[in-house]
Amino acid sequence: MQPQPFPPFLFVHLSSKLDTYYTVMDSLIAKGDAIQPLSKKRKRTESGKRTTKPSPSSDRTAASVAQKTSLPKSLRPTSPPPGHVPKNTHIKDLKLRTQLNRQASHAARAKDLLRDAELLLTNDAGTIQVENDLERTWRVGQDDIAASAGQEAAKGRQEWKLDGGPYRSRYTRNGRHLAIVGKTGHIATFDWQTGTIHAELQLRETCRDITFLQDQSFFAVAQKKYVFIYDRDGVEIHRLKAHIEPTRLEFLPYHWLLATVGNAGYLKYQDTSTGDLVAEHRTKLGACRAMTQNRHNAVIHLGHQNGVVSLWTPNLPHPAVQLLAHLGPVVSLTVDPSTGGRYMASSGADGTVKIWDCRNWKGAIREWTSRSGGGELEWSAKGALAVAAGGSVNVYTKPSIQTLFAPKVPPPLYLTHPIPHRPLTSVRFCPFQDILTVGHNAGLSSILVPGSGEPNFDSAEADPFENKRTRREREVKGLLDKIQPDMIALDPDFIGSLAPPSKLTTAVNDNHGIPFARLPRLERLRIQGKADETEIDAAAEGIEDADEQEEANANGQKVSNQQREKKKMRGRGKSLKRYLRKQRKNVIDPTAVAIRAKLEKQREERRTAKAIEKGEIIPKKPSALDRFRRP
Repeated sequence: MQPQPFPPFLFVHLSSKLDTYYTVMDSLIAKGDAIQPLSKKRKRTESGKRTTKPSPSSDRTAASVAQKTSLPKSLRPTSPPPGHVPKNTHIKDLKLRTQLNRQASHAARAKDLLRDAELLLTNDAGTIQVENDLERTWRVGQDDIAASAGQEAAKGRQEWKLDGGPYRSRYTRNGRHLAIVGKTGHIATFDWQTGTIHAELQLRETCRDITFLQDQSFFAVAQKKYVFIYDRDGVEIHRLKAHIEPTRLEFLPYHWLLATVGNAGYLKYQDTSTGDLVAEHRTKLGACRAMTQNRHNAVIHLGHQNGVVSLWTPNLPHPAVQLLAHLGPVVSLTVDPSTGGRYMASSGADGTVKIWDCRNWKGAIREWTSRSGGGELEWSAKGALAVAAGGSVNVYTKPSIQTLFAPKVPPPLYLTHPIPHRPLTSVRFCPFQDILTVGHNAGLSSILVPGSGEPNFDSAEADPFENKRTRREREVKGLLDKIQPDMIALDPDFIGSLAPPSKLTTAVNDNHGIPFARLPRLERLRIQGKADETEIDAAAEGIEDADEQEEANANGQKVSNQQREKKKMRGRGKSLKRYLRKQRKNVIDPTAVAIRAKLEKQREERRTAKAIEKGEIIPKKPSALDRFRRP
């Protein structure tokens, strides 16, 4: 007998039974807490909104603590939006309105969190503190500082022994990358925190300075004859032939300008975004070996061989400020970034270090003598001044170096460190770190200076932890927000402000607003009542002669000198002058009379003000009825 097949309804019945069986088993296992999900359960409140709350059975300790405690705003997963966020109700597109509301709420929430974070920064911590008045901070050595500091901070205490010295160094704006250059042509750029080398070159020619451009992807080198620009891998990108025999380099990040000065005495600005030579100034003071920039207003400070310090901007062909700072060549210059570029320090070959107030330039507010002649200077982000002279590096802190002090004695010393490798050619503070890198003949030495670096960085300005995408976005934003070179001035707040109204107003007509001093001569004489009608007629005749000359030139004819002299002498006789003078005495011009009265009233007001200042006249007290009087 052949086996009979199962009817189809039996398969359907068995499959439904199996599904029911698996469903029941899953529910039993879940109720038995054999498998507990880690995700959070979403419940609805009475108003219908969804809320995210942890399951009470997941962590009973956290559930019991959460009833009486709350996380701070910065640690909450989602904080409520502030109340002052605009709603954008005028936008009809619902999708666009929602996107704008979300962006506004995120921006407002970020500002509130930043304001909360700034409340915590109430103390100036990080400096060396002594226990009593008999101890001194400069007696603490680098070994003791490295032992007391954290493990990550102690990594900044490093020594690089190199053979191509003396060396100069430069950090990026975020303090993550370091570029070094030796006088014999050894160049290297690397990430000093991880030890990753980006590029290393042996140019085998004299190199005097190095600087990064907008970030670590490009750097410029002042070589023997020209300025060269290299990329991150050390490939030569540009050769700037206009910059001959450069000695110092500075990059203005907000203007994308590379400023160079050399042995020829020319200060040049090169736009690195367009490749144009923006400005070229002849200093007329010879070779220059000291150069720095004021980060507050982007003004270039130059120190010359005759002891003169000059301040330059791209839009002025002459120095904005020029002063005699030292009796010998200026060795180094630096500007304090912690006070908004208010103070400048200069060092000369005469062995003196001077602190200047950039607001008045009336004289040095502090002056002292350093060891072994002039040395290199550098100001940190928190106002610590490093002076590298002789065989040691001395660090001074404010407010002692910024306080007016007549005697020529050094300010209180904060820290010192001996370096036997002479000469000391450069000092650089690492941004956002308490590290000072000193370049010398045998390489570079990094020492720890507690309290010298800014611990709080703005990620929108300079982010030490930025990735490739962030760097690319910041570069694009910097190009879009680039400031024009014409806007560089000593007072950065001057740009965008309105000119004050002129005290000396008007001439014949008050509507045009031309000051009296800028009017033409005949117009000024007419206002004062001293104008000669013959001069006015002669001026009109001169205009007519010019028109006739243009008309004759257009017709191909020439006006002879005799005809021109004949017309010029017409109406210039003495008898005609006497006649016109007599006729003019009886003429009354209402406009001239009104302006004479106005000038007389202004002179009377000035005389009254001077008399009140001297005490000759008692000022009249205002009355309540003055408002009803006509002006």
